[in-house]
Amino acid sequence: MRFLHLADLHLGKRVNGFDMLEDQRYILEQIVDLCASRGVQAVVAAGDIYDVPQPPAAAVLLLDWFLTELARRDIRVLAISGNHDSAERLDYAGQLLARQGVWLAGRYTGQLDPVVLSDDDGPVEFYLLPFVRSATVRHHLPDASITCYDDAVAAALSGTPAGDGTRRVLAAHQFVTASHKAPEVSGSESCAIEVGTVEQVDAARFAGFCYTALGHIHRPQAVGSPTVRYAGSPLCYSLDECGAQKSVPLVTIDGSGQAEVELIELHPRRAMRHLEGPLAKLTAPAAVCDADDYIWATLTDDTPIPDAMARLRAAYPNAMKLDYKPRNGTTDDAAHTAAEVRRRSFDELFSDFFVTVQGREPTEAEAAALAELREEVFPCGR
Repeated sequence: MRFLHLADLHLGKRVNGFDMLEDQRYILEQIVDLCASRGVQAVVAAGDIYDVPQPPAAAVLLLDWFLTELARRDIRVLAISGNHDSAERLDYAGQLLARQGVWLAGRYTGQLDPVVLSDDDGPVEFYLLPFVRSATVRHHLPDASITCYDDAVAAALSGTPAGDGTRRVLAAHQFVTASHKAPEVSGSESCAIEVGTVEQVDAARFAGFCYTALGHIHRPQAVGSPTVRYAGSPLCYSLDECGAQKSVPLVTIDGSGQAEVELIELHPRRAMRHLEGPLAKLTAPAAVCDADDYIWATLTDDTPIPDAMARLRAAYPNAMKLDYKPRNGTTDDAAHTAAEVRRRSFDELFSDFFVTVQGREPTEAEAAALAELREEVFPCGR
């Protein structure tokens, strides 16, 4: 069985005010061609299909085109909702689409029924676990003991058979760690990525699967095992990803259930680059190359230059950001403090506040209560 693992398409996303739809169409065309040339039998999309719960019409049409092109080539599609998606909207017309070889799992309903595909070696079961919160699983499985995300995912997977020799693949969209070591984030995960123990899901939960296709983190990486993997987003969605090489995992599972992963590089329509130097040097005709790329420019001029962004965009029409390198290696205290706050999780910030007010660390029960309250208040898991 050979399938492609995608995640975090974020169709309809805007980056620094720039509409990424053309770039997304370009990369999806590349993925369709890749599927055809490499004999891909299925595509597994591990959540965050759209960037917002109510995506623009153009994003919906782009997904329609992508699914149609894959179905036309007899390539099966198995997709789940992520924390950015509307689970109910993604479930729309699900039964009709399943007849065309497109399975979309938007809502968690309390049980996971596998989608069974076959190859020359027999059946392969694909389990589709949409993005879930502890409260969601607790609602459907009231008898399960659930105090954190790890418990919730364990309960959701508890009915999954294991150890009988059947080849099984899981798609999930959660914050997965190995031995509490957080994965590397890219900065473009617009909903805060929490690193407190309440939010973590242990990669060991997926030991019974030949391969676990993860979504949620935009930087491609394995988590604890080569077969538990974040595909990463197919495009750079944040300026701190400048220069990052995006890829897509091509997964081949043999008759014994061994999974081989090949990372195939993706090539965007426009690269995202960080340039540094005096404005005159950066915009000199001899220095300008690949002018359509997305540019973040850090100027080293001694004083701010009037209309600097206009001059930069005259050379690079898609320049996204312009800033100045601090003098003498110092940084603006306010900007530095704000950046430090943005890098810290909600739990870390609240814990500091709690210690200041109460003079002690929150107990496990208090931390769990806070996490449950946050699930109700913040739709994106902040």
